[in-house]
Amino acid sequence: MIIKLFFQNVQNRRSVQHALKCIFLSLIISILGLPIFHCSESQEQSEESFAEIATPLIPVNQLADDIQMANEDITQSRQNAITRAVARVNSAVVGINVTQILRVQQRSFWDNDPFYRYFAPPQSYREYEVNGLGSGFIISPDGYILTNQHVIDQASEIVVSMTNGEHVNAEVVGEDPKYDVALLKVDKNDLDYIPFGNSDDVIIGEWVIAIGNPFGLFDVSSKPTVTVGVVSATGMDFEGDGGRSYEDMIQTDAAINGGNSGGPLVNSLGQCIGINTLIYSGSSEWEPGTSIGIGFAIPINRVKTILPDLQKIGPVDQSFATGLEVENISRVVARMMGISQRDGVVVTRVSARSPAESAGMQVGDVIVAIGGERVRSTADVQQVINSVDIEKDRNLELTVFRDGKLYEVVLQL
Repeated sequence: MIIKLFFQNVQNRRSVQHALKCIFLSLIISILGLPIFHCSESQEQSEESFAEIATPLIPVNQLADDIQMANEDITQSRQNAITRAVARVNSAVVGINVTQILRVQQRSFWDNDPFYRYFAPPQSYREYEVNGLGSGFIISPDGYILTNQHVIDQASEIVVSMTNGEHVNAEVVGEDPKYDVALLKVDKNDLDYIPFGNSDDVIIGEWVIAIGNPFGLFDVSSKPTVTVGVVSATGMDFEGDGGRSYEDMIQTDAAINGGNSGGPLVNSLGQCIGINTLIYSGSSEWEPGTSIGIGFAIPINRVKTILPDLQKIGPVDQSFATGLEVENISRVVARMMGISQRDGVVVTRVSARSPAESAGMQVGDVIVAIGGERVRSTADVQQVINSVDIEKDRNLELTVFRDGKLYEVVLQL
């Protein structure tokens, strides 16, 4: 009896386990949403089912329209403030090719020696014809173009490359060597031009676009090169070669290379906020070279202040020749010159037929003041010279120490 009950219990357990397995399997199938096919379905019914699944729910022509709309959305998403600004101004950027006559003084190995310059006669000059390039941009429909003065300095011929492939001769309307700005004119009308922005309102970190003719690439495709960066800093001041004064410069990391000088620095609204001018190339000088992400532009508000003068009176000649060469007074120079005065700068050369010679300046004179302002180094001299308004004052007053006495000397510029 006991054995019989034992087998019945085992059979009951097996039935219960089988039932639970069936229930569990049904639950899994229902949760996963798996279709349950009946073996009694015919092959024809299965084929009809697959045929229904393969039938497209959207007409083919509607799919094509949807794909076209999707492509248009992608294209529109690529249009941003940068691309729109470039599209507005690109046709107003030009390449500038110049032929320059450079007058170079023949120098010797000993020219850096003040003792040699004290006794040696002046060196002669030779003239060379060289080709240069730069960038510019049109600022009015009747063909006025802005660029850097150093791009067209001493140019005997200026040819402007337009985005339509034309090459047009340009003439210099006005130039300001001190501020490194030049205004050109081409004989064309109805030209696209770039409007001015407000360089006083630039924001550090805002997007800017440098457009121009690096390495002469404009002449390869008749299209300017575009680089993008941000405003890195403002209010940067530098002293350049030839008495040029760069004040309140806009610093940017937009790539600026040789040939970009004179091109526009544009904001995201398509307005010019500066003229690309300098880069720091990693050497000891501020000069054309390869960009390492530190470039500088003349703020356009500064250009606005001199533009009327450039248009009306032509060249704004801020440069002048005094005929003097000076050195800081080191102990070695003082000993060689036989002078005890250490405050000021010493005259090491007086050029023939110069304002300095006409005023009686002599080698060995020590200049201690210019225009009433004391000078202690050649840097002070350059700063004072840069501040002279040659258009208003044609005389330069020097305070000179000679033979233990102070003299007032006036140079007629």
